[in-house]
Amino acid sequence: MRKRLIPVLLVDEKHRLVKTVEFGERTYIGDPFNVVRLFNEKEVDEICILDIDAARKGRGPDIGFMRELATECFMPLAYGGGISRLQECEDLNRFGVEKFVLGRRSGDPQLLKAIAADMGSQALVACVDVKGRGSAARCVQQNSDVPQDPVEFCLRLQDLGVGEIILQSITLDGRRSGYDLELIKSVTSRLSVPVVALGGAGNYDHLTEGLRAGASAAASGSAFTFVGRLRAVLVNYPDSEMLQGMERDAHA
Repeated sequence: MRKRLIPVLLVDEKHRLVKTVEFGERTYIGDPFNVVRLFNEKEVDEICILDIDAARKGRGPDIGFMRELATECFMPLAYGGGISRLQECEDLNRFGVEKFVLGRRSGDPQLLKAIAADMGSQALVACVDVKGRGSAARCVQQNSDVPQDPVEFCLRLQDLGVGEIILQSITLDGRRSGYDLELIKSVTSRLSVPVVALGGAGNYDHLTEGLRAGASAAASGSAFTFVGRLRAVLVNYPDSEMLQGMERDAHA
């Protein structure tokens, strides 16, 4: 299976595109509609939209906003943020969302099973948030029943029907210093489902390193929206020739 590169776009409660550092400090990036149109032109593999205020504010997905955004999106689309019911996934799927990302609710076995049964495992994605690095990394999901060990939790999610796992480092979020390669290797070596690396990538070399460590896809916000040491905002994505080179390097 070909490795994938996935831009991750964070939207806040005012539908602004932002970038965070360790899930805290926010930098305004731009209008999500304009950015999605730019990624259309660059023919990205897929795109992931995460509403970072939905669960925090105790609300579900903004269906109207996502309906409008989906009409502008001509690549496979994943959405996460505030999903707590199967009906919300069905509503999102009706206008083009293909994958549903669960974060806080990934510790809810009944919800996971319901989505997998109705939408298929390939549509169910769990986002596993971790703090710390390497063997010291620990899960920070909201459910106290969730194992703290990332490998153990990911194995449980796989058994519950999750078809893909986003392994997200809070510690490295927005740092642009590279992925936690040790953690990626430890998780991917034990799982059969695809693992998406997220958190820490700041350039294309970092993306390739994540793929080489075992990730099926390398995801990032910073690598596809910032350029240079001063973090100038510029939407970017590798061209076809560069993608082929990164694919070769990932399998080297």
